[in-house]
Amino acid sequence: MLCHRHVIAVLALLLLVSTSVVPRVAQAEPSESYSKQRPNILFIAVDDLRPELHCYGASHIVSPNIDRLARTGVRFDMAYCMVSVCGASRASLMTGIRPTPRRFTSYLTRADKDAPGIKTMNTHFRQHGYYTVSLGKIFHVPADNADGWSEKPWRPSGVPPYRLEENMRLHRQRQRQHRRKRGPPYEAADVPDEAYADGQLAQHAVDVLERLAKRDEPFFLAVGFFKPHLPFVAPKKYWDLYDFETIDLPPNHEAPKDAPAVSLHNSGELRAYAGVPAKGPIPRELARRLIHGYYACVSYTDAQIGKVLAALERLGLDENTIVVLWSDHGWNLGEHGLWCKHCCYETSMRIPLIVRAPGKQQGVSSFALVETIDLYPTLCEAAGLPLPQHLEGKSFLGLLDDPKAAHKSAAVGRYGRGDTIRTHRYRFTEYRNGQGKLLGTMLYNHVDDPDETVNIVKQPELAETVAELAKQLSQIKGKDETVTAESK
Repeated sequence: MLCHRHVIAVLALLLLVSTSVVPRVAQAEPSESYSKQRPNILFIAVDDLRPELHCYGASHIVSPNIDRLARTGVRFDMAYCMVSVCGASRASLMTGIRPTPRRFTSYLTRADKDAPGIKTMNTHFRQHGYYTVSLGKIFHVPADNADGWSEKPWRPSGVPPYRLEENMRLHRQRQRQHRRKRGPPYEAADVPDEAYADGQLAQHAVDVLERLAKRDEPFFLAVGFFKPHLPFVAPKKYWDLYDFETIDLPPNHEAPKDAPAVSLHNSGELRAYAGVPAKGPIPRELARRLIHGYYACVSYTDAQIGKVLAALERLGLDENTIVVLWSDHGWNLGEHGLWCKHCCYETSMRIPLIVRAPGKQQGVSSFALVETIDLYPTLCEAAGLPLPQHLEGKSFLGLLDDPKAAHKSAAVGRYGRGDTIRTHRYRFTEYRNGQGKLLGTMLYNHVDDPDETVNIVKQPELAETVAELAKQLSQIKGKDETVTAESK
């Protein structure tokens, strides 16, 4: 993986990129006909999925179905989320506007509360003749912008988080003590795929596809898988794909040299699970089990995605369907001593993104910098829909024809007190308190140091670079006073 990241960094540096960040794209009004000539959209979200996949160069990961999708579409190697926590990230993506210190901040974020009057992607497509369906986790809260779906959002119900009785018993006991306490952080039960929620979700998605195939209007089907989110529970056969003896901590498992304390956290999401110490380093053997469990969950979810894609092909829908696979944010597996997300490091901000569209390039990769707010205008342009005026992203539809084309000079995101900017060479982050006082800064050179092991922000020869990145970050990042709403 280290060599692959070095290759990405070097190749990305050689790209010619545009300095334009969020220009408006002229778009024709939609035709009056909403026939199936318009492309369908299959919008696949995967919670907590980092780009540690076979198609991204991780040969140790078993992900054949996502790999196949990549071979028939465009893989984006420098795609980034807007904020590294699920509810906020999804709200930003679905509205097409940036997070700010007071907008899209937590996992409980609702787009309809934080950005009232902003037309979400699903609403826009529904209003332009698409039959829109939400299955699984798309918005964090199912009721968020529910009127933008043609049917009531569906999620698997009554599915216990564990299948082994002793784990379920422990989970119930800890829940009685405190609602945020959980059972074990992993489980390898010898059960079928449908024993867990994602297996049931995949089967329901197949059933819905069979129904949508009979409709006259095009569809926008969003399918949100839950794993590899904690707890790392997956059928044993997916654990068996990996040899535990070969699994170890990442090489950068300690905090970066000279990193500000505000950039780190206690991995509180993981600490809620039984058997995980409340503070301090995660014991090495437990850490290895957690990594093993994460890998198993990735392969489990990959198999469920394969079922949905196979149904799309079997029903003859693949020739006129745009498939998008994305994650809400990255995930830390011990890098920098961190677990989960909730930070401004590369491992939390970078995501997998694969787009397959009829008539576009296949089996190629793009090193263009892409942000998740770019998905809304991209899909509008691909479907021939007008662009809502509030959008802050930039369509990357042209990259599906020419993956080496210019797109953006930077990707900007945030979490908590931090705002971060990623260029092809650098990641620069600054932290401020509620009054705007600077609390700390970080700079990492991803060509020389792709694992972000040494904060070089104070090196005198880089002062001009730091000033330029800080200026660019200030210009691009979301600002609370610039919310622009339009009627639904």
